[in-house]
Parts: sequence; C-alpha cells; structure tokens
Amino acid sequence: MEANAQDRAESVVGQWGQDLPGAVLLDGFHALKHALRFGARVHLAVTSDKAAALALAAELADDLTGVLDGLLVEVPAQTLRELVPRVHATGVAALAARPERRANLDALSRAPRKSPVVVLDNPRNLGNVGAVVRLAAGFGVTGVVTTGDLDPWHPNAVRSGAGLHYATAVERLPLEELPPGPLYVLDPEGDDIRSVSVPDDALIAFGSERHGISPELRSRATRLVALPMRPQVSSYNLATSVAMALFHWAGEAPGR
Repeated sequence: MEANAQDRAESVVGQWGQDLPGAVLLDGFHALKHALRFGARVHLAVTSDKAAALALAAELADDLTGVLDGLLVEVPAQTLRELVPRVHATGVAALAARPERRANLDALSRAPRKSPVVVLDNPRNLGNVGAVVRLAAGFGVTGVVTTGDLDPWHPNAVRSGAGLHYATAVERLPLEELPPGPLYVLDPEGDDIRSVSVPDDALIAFGSERHGISPELRSRATRLVALPMRPQVSSYNLATSVAMALFHWAGEAPGR
C-alpha cells in the first residue's frame, strides 16, 4: 500500500465509530449502493479489495462507479474484520447518517398520501423487518412503521434490507402515534383481501411472527382483511404476507 493510501486508511480507521455516534452501518456493497442511490450521506466507506469492489460496481451499478472510486478506502482484510461484526462477502462496509426523524415523520403523516404505510406490530425478527423494508422500497410505498422494542434501523435489519431503508420512511412509533389513515389489519377472521379495495392512504398492519396482531391494534382496525390460504396451513412468513398484500394493492390500479 502506497504511503498516501496507507495514511488515508489509517485516518478512516481512526474515525470509524469514534466521531460518528448514531451512524448507520451499511454492511456490504449492495447496502452502500442503495443508500447512495437514495440520497444517504455516507461518512466513511472501506473495502478489503477496492479493485474488486469497483469491478462489481461496473457490473451492477455503473451509475455509481465514479462516486465509489472516490469514496472507498482500501484497508487490510484483518482491519475490516475488526471494524464490523461480520464481514460481508463483498468486503465492503460503510457508515452513513441516519435520515432525520422529523423528515420521516412528515412523510408518513403527509396527506393525502399516494401510497400506503406498512405497520409491523411488535415484530420479533430483525431479518424480517429488513425484508419488509426492501419490499416497501420496491413497491414505492410511503414507509414502514414498527411498534414494540425492536429498532428497525438495527444493523441486522439494514443488512437484510440491503440499504433500502433510505428509499422509504422507516420509523418506530407507539400505537397512539401511528400516522393518520384507514387501518387495514391482516387477520385470519377478516374479509378475503381479493374482495377488498385497499386505498392509497391506508395503513396496512401485520402482526408479529409469534403472536399475530395485538388486541390493541386490532381494536383500532377500520377493516380486517385476510390472505387466501389453504386449510391446515397455519401462516405465511411475515415478508411473504406483506408482499402479497402490497401486490394486491399495486394491482388495483394500472401504473402503480
């Protein structure tokens, strides 16, 4: 490693986690790619193999090759292992600023909304939370709100979401502070979702993986809706349920 490159690497390693409280860990090339595409302010980015990372960018994100060339700092593989809990297969990691909470809350509460908000009622699995964020970003919904004690911006959720937390508004809120809008709650006793028109400004709520929807949220429902499911099959995966509901919403109007 040349002297200038070594100095830069040492500087980045010295800054990592020291002067950036509250920074979001972007774990892997794809998380960094998506975060940059959707306006994240990236403080630091490192890789154990810059040439390989840029080759990956040329293949999968040519729009960002120049940006990544200037942003990525190569560090020894051992150093990268010391900076992150688990090194991603792409050998890339970054720290970025979390979006302003006020901006997210404004987006969630804006009326009229052009797309729903997904509500996850006390989810228990961070990987599922990230998978739902990824779905929400893909469908272009307004945001994802979680209730309960899990932080939807936990590194494991951001990793599972491939950095797409920056493509939609993601926040944790108590039930009494949910955004306005009609509340469509997924529940086995509800009406078949195929017979229901889900409005663009709806909150679409899903229960936890263990216990389903809470009585408190169920009591607030504007309407209970159910996903079609074969008898004797107990449940779908949370992210699968969200995908089915959003696909139904998106299919109701051309161009969504």
